[in-house]
Amino acid sequence: MKRGQKLWTREELILVINLYCKLPFGRLHRLNPDVINLANLITRTPSSVAFKLVNFASLDPSLKAKGIKGASNVSKLDNEIWNEFFNHWDTLPYESEKLLAQFEHTTVEQLNHIPEEDLPKEGKVREQIVMARVNQSFFRSSILAAYNNTCCITGINQIEFLIAGHIRPWGVDEKNRLNPRNGIALNALHDKAFEAGFITITPDYTIKVSPQILKQKGEQSYDFFGKFDSRKIILPSRFLPDVEFLKYHNEERFKF
Repeated sequence: MKRGQKLWTREELILVINLYCKLPFGRLHRLNPDVINLANLITRTPSSVAFKLVNFASLDPSLKAKGIKGASNVSKLDNEIWNEFFNHWDTLPYESEKLLAQFEHTTVEQLNHIPEEDLPKEGKVREQIVMARVNQSFFRSSILAAYNNTCCITGINQIEFLIAGHIRPWGVDEKNRLNPRNGIALNALHDKAFEAGFITITPDYTIKVSPQILKQKGEQSYDFFGKFDSRKIILPSRFLPDVEFLKYHNEERFKF
């Protein structure tokens, strides 16, 4: 460490990982307003925050699999925080949002735009509702950022039409509810079809349309579904869908 530099803290690095999850890969740079905002919050320079973002990118297995390399001088604490966060998707996203709210001098409810009228005034039920809403927002942000706000089947990039869908459903796998490798970005129609098992994605990232749809006649059936059969999905920049989750959807949810 150079003279005059201060050591990074665990809290600061958790906030950087939080931002890493929510930014498209091409925006991990010092001129990004979100990077500048975080730098101001933790009294760091935008360049130093961007550097840590790239450090974390170097630890991302999805990027390694694509041959993308980040910075080479990752610290021991960088590794520890990465492993802590990415092995605890069930708890760390919410904890990181609460930490961010503290640095922003606000509440986690206000940070995530949860109206007070939607919540009980206090108590365990309120906390459970807030946690669920915050987690859902974090998951959506992470998935859409990974897919660059683009439907992985059609290429639609109108964010209002996009859903952050689960491969293993929310109610089936509690531990991986917030794992971005259990998510895919889909437009609302194909999200419904995926959820119902009328389309699936194979472990080699190929779209498979149910025979129940393919046997239907008519232009709409082909335009909305048939023409995508056997195509590859548009891959995310990171958080590649986990092969085991895709196998589950193929074997347990798909309608043959």
